[in-house]
Amino acid sequence: MKNISRRTAIKTALAGGAVAAVSGLSSVAAATSVNLPAYPPLKGNVRHSVSKWCFGDIELNEFCEICKRIGIQSIELLDPPEWEIVQKHGLTVAMAQGAELGIDDGFNDPRRHDELVASYEKMIPRVAEAGLTNLICFSGKRNGVTDLQGWENCEKGLKRITPIAEKYNVVLTMELLNSIGHKDYLCDHTVWGVELCRRVGSPNFKLLYDIYHMQIMEGNIIENIRRYHEFFSHVHTGGNPGRAEIDETQELYYPAIIKALMDTGYKGFVGQEFVPKEKDKVASLEKCIRICDV
Repeated sequence: MKNISRRTAIKTALAGGAVAAVSGLSSVAAATSVNLPAYPPLKGNVRHSVSKWCFGDIELNEFCEICKRIGIQSIELLDPPEWEIVQKHGLTVAMAQGAELGIDDGFNDPRRHDELVASYEKMIPRVAEAGLTNLICFSGKRNGVTDLQGWENCEKGLKRITPIAEKYNVVLTMELLNSIGHKDYLCDHTVWGVELCRRVGSPNFKLLYDIYHMQIMEGNIIENIRRYHEFFSHVHTGGNPGRAEIDETQELYYPAIIKALMDTGYKGFVGQEFVPKEKDKVASLEKCIRICDV
């Protein structure tokens, strides 16, 4: 399976538009409620979420019904027009998006600060109004700067919006990504992101700990979870190599990883962000949810 880029998948998914999803809300929900199988209940210890872009060919209303049947509580990485659709199905959006300028153009570039600040100033109140908590952000590319310069650049930009995030009780969440697939991405190691959190010094700025990406960059997943969990507001899964199912076909043992995460007292969501290689994508999703349902 080819290693699929989230940027590519999101662009493809957005081409369908939210209007069609809204218009089909009642009819699709009715159809899927009849056709979907019943699943055994989950244990209830883990708050389960899933990234919609990984299942981009499934219409959003239908996907909501699938998730409800499995026991998933959230569908994430959605733009504002899609939040209401998900909420009408009784689900939430554990990680909102829509303020960022993309993965490459983030807070490391001072030339982008004014544009980013304006965008987040508009989006943060919308997130709060929708009853959501986490809003994603990115460091952007390194662009030749040192780690120290990167901390200083990001800190300067983020401190312009953290007071607004605190006012509205929204958590700005910077994703840790590997800098191989996302070439030259700056926030590519846990300790770098943790130091940025310390510099920003706000409870409303934290990290999205992406296990797949951090396995590529540094490994030592369980130890880093134990050491740095207080800086994580959200967690992503994904099989390595290939970002496929998180089962026995890849190198990470997710039952132990999620148990270690839950043992820290983590209360956030665990978001599935694998790209199914199996033909039955829904069966893959249900299987991977249960692998993490410790």
